[in-house]
Amino acid sequence: MSDESDPDPCDDCQEPVQNALARTIRLTVDRSQIDSQRLCPECFADWIDRYDSEMKPTADAESTSSEIIVD
Repeated sequence: MSDESDPDPCDDCQEPVQNALARTIRLTVDRSQIDSQRLCPECFADWIDRYDSEMKPTADAESTSSEIIVD
């Protein structure tokens, strides 16, 4: 168990990070948690940038027509 004098490390860079500054990213699929990461502010910003660049539609994806199928 950690307290404020002994902060837990960031899951990415392993540097100690206080709870007030930490950000937690949770990946869930169909309401089941697949992954959880506790990140420092710098690693969180890097994660957001990486997510944005990887999830941005490409020109190929924009040119194809897409349908939304609802069960």
